[in-house]
Amino acid sequence: MVKTKAPSKKKQQKRGVDFKKIRRKIGRKLPPPQNATNTEIKSKAIILPEQSIASEKAGLAVSKKGLTLKELLQQTSHHNVKVRKDALIGIRDILLKFPAELKLHKLAVIEKLRERISDDDKLVREALYQLLKSVIFPGCKEDSKGPINSLMMTYIFNAMTHMAIEVRLMAFKFFDLLIQYFPSSFLLYAEKILQNYEDILQKNKFYLQDKGRLKNALAGLVRCLSLLPCSNQEEGDSLSYNDATRASLHAFDLDRSNKSTAVICFAGLSGVVNKLTDLLPVLVSCFQDFSPLIHSMAHLDAQSFDCMLFLLQSIDLVVRFFGHASGKNQDDFQNLPSAYQKNSPSRHGQSISAVTLKKLWDEFPLSPVHCLSEKDGDRYFMLNVVITEIFLQLSYGSELSPALLERFLEFIESSLSEKIFNGKEAGKVHHEKHLIPLVAFIPKIIMQVSDAWKSRILQAFTTVFQNCNPESPMKLTCLTAVEEMLLPEQNLEIFDDQITWIRELPNLLVLLGDKHPLHSKAVLRLQLRVGQAANLNSPLAKEYDNMQYIQHQQYTECDPTSGVWNKQYIIQDFYCTHLNGTVNYGPFMRLPRDIQELSVCCLYYFSFLDKVLLQSLASCCICHELEPFILSRIIEVFHSAYKAGHIQIADYISFFITLLSRFQVYPEKIYPTEKHEGKSNRGTFKSVVRAVCSCLSQIGDDVLVLQMLEKIVLDEISHKRPVDNMYGLIRLLITLDSKPTRLSEQTINRLSEVLPEYFLDVVNNIPEEDEESTKLLIRQTRHYYLLPCFFLFDRSNTLLNQILKVMESLMRRNVSSLLPHHKGVLGKDQSSRILSIVSVLLLMHGDLKMQKLLMPCKTEIRNILESMRTLESSEDIMMTIEERHQIRSACDRLTAAIISTLEYH
Repeated sequence: MVKTKAPSKKKQQKRGVDFKKIRRKIGRKLPPPQNATNTEIKSKAIILPEQSIASEKAGLAVSKKGLTLKELLQQTSHHNVKVRKDALIGIRDILLKFPAELKLHKLAVIEKLRERISDDDKLVREALYQLLKSVIFPGCKEDSKGPINSLMMTYIFNAMTHMAIEVRLMAFKFFDLLIQYFPSSFLLYAEKILQNYEDILQKNKFYLQDKGRLKNALAGLVRCLSLLPCSNQEEGDSLSYNDATRASLHAFDLDRSNKSTAVICFAGLSGVVNKLTDLLPVLVSCFQDFSPLIHSMAHLDAQSFDCMLFLLQSIDLVVRFFGHASGKNQDDFQNLPSAYQKNSPSRHGQSISAVTLKKLWDEFPLSPVHCLSEKDGDRYFMLNVVITEIFLQLSYGSELSPALLERFLEFIESSLSEKIFNGKEAGKVHHEKHLIPLVAFIPKIIMQVSDAWKSRILQAFTTVFQNCNPESPMKLTCLTAVEEMLLPEQNLEIFDDQITWIRELPNLLVLLGDKHPLHSKAVLRLQLRVGQAANLNSPLAKEYDNMQYIQHQQYTECDPTSGVWNKQYIIQDFYCTHLNGTVNYGPFMRLPRDIQELSVCCLYYFSFLDKVLLQSLASCCICHELEPFILSRIIEVFHSAYKAGHIQIADYISFFITLLSRFQVYPEKIYPTEKHEGKSNRGTFKSVVRAVCSCLSQIGDDVLVLQMLEKIVLDEISHKRPVDNMYGLIRLLITLDSKPTRLSEQTINRLSEVLPEYFLDVVNNIPEEDEESTKLLIRQTRHYYLLPCFFLFDRSNTLLNQILKVMESLMRRNVSSLLPHHKGVLGKDQSSRILSIVSVLLLMHGDLKMQKLLMPCKTEIRNILESMRTLESSEDIMMTIEERHQIRSACDRLTAAIISTLEYH
């Protein structure tokens, strides 16, 4: 038995080894492991065409540097000052070049830009200010202002509390800009704004070194305070030039503000009132800090002057606010709940003690020891004027120190009369506009001062009133002051001055002309006040009457027939003048309607209207340029003046007859159809006819009035007047006449001669048209003009018979004596006349009443028909076949129309 071999170790090891042991030789590089990552990078160059950045922004709004609005807004927050400033400039360029961008992104732009209000750099803040002022705010002014206010005010308030004083002052400048475009911003944040102003003015007197920035802040404060209720109203401004003239003559009065609205407004500002009470002493103290400059400096520099002026104006506005509340609304505030009464402006107004403003009175008048230049004198005068305003605001109705009052009165008198004051020629350095506030206080001053001072002040005021330019603002202020001093009339101490003022009005009205309607309105309102205030037969009423008799300095013309010089009154120049046969219309015709009505209302208060003035007004009334409303008002006022005994009956009748006979109606041809519509005053004249007939029928018994008017109207009718004027005169006759007629036989005979021509003119001036749709309208229009005559026929059969005979005689013209070459022209006229007469007879037949009136006139109508047939067949008159055919057709129409009524066979 063979013994098996044992397995070799080599095979056993080969089977059982899991990891192979690799022997490494020292010094040799190891191969990389099997799971190693290949970190080699192989690249190949890629060549692309160059891309333009500008091509990506094609069609977008970009700045000069190619930046969009979004990119520029992002750069406004850049850490570099120059980048921020350039970004603001770029935004300005984009918005100016592309205005639509602002409308699309308005809120986003403002929301980003407001962050720069507190920027540390002065140039950046100034660039932002100019951007808001020139571009953004003007572009947003018409849009909703609520979001803009809220967006801006948050950052403005933050800047007002900034540590850097220059940032705080610039914040007030931003706020001033905001309220220029959005005034409501102040009242929304008034308490907080006033508190910030108070804080900045108490900042360790920094303003003495930084007057430029302080001036900007104070200018904003003045603008804010001027937005307070009643603070922006000039004292003595009782004349509101925007008021519409009252329609009723006797109820004409000035509008007054709604007291309840003012009370509610004041009551809602209790917090503002408290802030103003605290602010006033601060303003006075700040002004006092500038006072040493007056004595220490040789000249008052511009910045110091501006700061002092703004401080005084701020004080004046605060005092005016309290004074208005306590003076005009004190009674109304008593009706408010106690919570409102506690903080009412009247109570705070009373709390303004004399001690608070005593520093101002002690400094008055401001006058340095150094010699004044003209410019410096003007500045000091302006400051003294504002101090005087403040004093007068507080002094009204209170006990005053005689010495203190004396100082202010001397200043007022010297300023008005341009006398030398305190060794300085103040009158030569002040401007007229600076005197306006003082003049507004004159009515209140003369109520408080002694007789001696009253005479001096009034004399100075009269000098200013007479010497200032008619179109200047000073003249407006003087007129307002005169109006206040006219009442009450019992004040005989100033009566001589009142007469002087009243005598200036007519000449002033003419000098103003139609170029200054606001001033003309003020003069006429004052004149109306004088008329309303003057009692019957009083000296003031007599002076008012004399206004229409004030003459020019020389006579204007001499009547060549009588050799008498005709006097030319100044008041005629305002309405209308007649010189050498020409009519010259005055400013009255060119002034606005409300001023024209005002001048018409003034006429009522003349106790006697002169004939010359009535002639001027009549010429204005017949001019087609006068508005229908004003013409109607003139008739209404004249009728009221006549009933009050201010116009004689002869002048009254003459005025209305002139209107009816001389009124220029245009166009002369009457086209009632729509296609011929155009500019015409025919409707106005119809209203005039109705008004005149109504007025003349009310002046007395119709029988007596007819006796007075019959001959006058008949004379006007006898002159060949246009159709519309003839219609008005005939209608006046039938208004005063009755059935049976009261017209005399002579009048009947003259009417029978005139009316047939009037009938033919009516037919000729209202031509027929071929369209069937217009024939009825034309027939109605013709009937309108013939209707007054039909009333005369109804009241007088004799007149109808005579007119038919005259119409028949118009057909029988003796042509035997005419030359042959005239017969053709006469034949054409004759055929036209026959056709017109037929049209008139057909119109008569178309009226039911006239059909009955024509029944007794068979003979006259038969004669007319026979004349027509005779002329149609006559060889004495040369007519074409067409004309003879027209006459035959007209005769047939007339026969067919009336044969059934008159029983012709």
